[in-house]
Parts: sequence; C-alpha cells; structure tokens
Amino acid sequence: MRPRVVVLSVLPLLLMALMALVFGYFYWEMAVTQVHVWLLAPGWWGTLWSWLPGLGLADATAWVAPLLVVVAITPLVVLVALLLVAVLMTPALVALVAERRFATLERKKGGSFAASVLWTLGSTLLAVLALLLSMPLWLVPPLVLLLPPLIWGWLTYRVMAFDALAEHASPSERKTLLQRHRMGLLLIGVCSGYLGAAPALVWASGVVFVAGFFILIPLAIWIYTFVFAFSSLWFAHFCLAALERLRAEEAAADHPAAMTSSDTLVLPASSSSLLAVTTP
Repeated sequence: MRPRVVVLSVLPLLLMALMALVFGYFYWEMAVTQVHVWLLAPGWWGTLWSWLPGLGLADATAWVAPLLVVVAITPLVVLVALLLVAVLMTPALVALVAERRFATLERKKGGSFAASVLWTLGSTLLAVLALLLSMPLWLVPPLVLLLPPLIWGWLTYRVMAFDALAEHASPSERKTLLQRHRMGLLLIGVCSGYLGAAPALVWASGVVFVAGFFILIPLAIWIYTFVFAFSSLWFAHFCLAALERLRAEEAAADHPAAMTSSDTLVLPASSSSLLAVTTP
C-alpha cells in the first residue's frame, strides 16, 4: 500500500491509454470499416445482419463494428501493457524491498536481463507444454481445479524467484535456494495463481455485460497488476530473506575453519605476560 507501489500498479492503465490513443489516431477508422465490410459480406453472417432491420434493429452494424474492434484489440493492448510492467515493475519492487529490509545484503548480480528473458521464455514454454499435455485430465472434475493452478504456480515461482534473486544472488546461490525452498516457492506461486483468478472474474463480467465494458476491463487490469505487485513483493521478501540466511550459514561454517588455520593464538594473560593457547 505504499505510494510507490500504488503508482506502479497504475502504470499499465496509463500505458493502455497511450496505446489506445495511438491506435485510435492511426488505425481506428480503417479497422471499423474493415469489420463493417466483413459483417455485410455475402454468406450466412451477412444474411443474419440483413434480417436485423426487420426486427427493429436498423443499421446494427454501425455500433457492432466498433464494439468488435474494441473487444478484439483490448487483449493485445493488455498483454503488451502487462509485459512492459512486468519488466519495469519487478526490479523496482525488489529494489524497494532490498532498500528497506536488506540494505547490507551484497549484490552479486548473478542474473542479467538477457538471462532473465531466456529463463522466462524457457519456463513459459515448459508450462504451456504441460498445460497442453494435461488437458485430457481436465475432464476429471477434481483435477481441473488442481492441475492448472499447479502448473501456473510452478511458472510463477520459477519466473518471480529468478527475478527476485537476479540482482543479489550468484548463480550457485540461486540454484541452491531454488532447490532448498522448492515446495515453499511453489506454494507461494499457487496462492498467487489463485489470487490472479479474481481479476479474471471481473474481466468475464466486462465481456458479458457490455454496458460496463469500459469500466470493468480497466478495473480488472488494475486488480491484476496489484496482485502481480503483491506476488512480486512476496517473492522478494521470501527469497532475499532465504539468501541472507544462506550466507549466514556459510559464514558460520567458514568461521571454525578460519580459527584452525593457525596452530596458536596469543592472548594477553596479564599486563606483563602472554599466554600461548593452542587451539583444539
């Protein structure tokens, strides 16, 4: 609920508005004209629209064509906006958590931007493949409520955990943490996936109730971005805390070795003498 996070959550709406203005300025009239021609084209679809004036719906294509253009272009605009926000938002949120809670944590920069993109694309392809292969099992009622959230939860934890550790962890540390906390990270990913279902319900309502489309769709996008922000912060807190504990364990393990590297420690026994103490 901090102002910086709230402002970041509004970013996709601003990007959507900008892209909509650009699209409307250059392509709106052309797109509406093309859809209008398609609606009136010969065939059963054109025959359907020719019947509507007889039912009292004169020139229905005049308002259906713009609506179809909006419905068609909105998912693309939303996808592009959310991808841009994912690239811009996650590093900002990780930096915010590190600044406030882990200011002394060393940054080993074990994950570059290119590595993050490749990791995300590879994980996404595996998740999509798993979804396609598991679709026949969705016909079993309990599994349709379990398999998709598990797959998306796995994808969420893979992508967000990598981004949360990219700046601070070395590749070996990241590998160790992902193996050690696999179940905990997967649980966070599944919970985030279920939270992401809330904006989908709002989205569906916007498609069904056309009158509220222009209000409900932006609301769904804002809720989705807010859930994304919450998930990013959750992974950042969890992963950076785990990294801090891992380094503390390694430092504790290295301390006895440092103590035994010398056979003798010389400690002051009094103001006039020294006591040689042999370490065990």
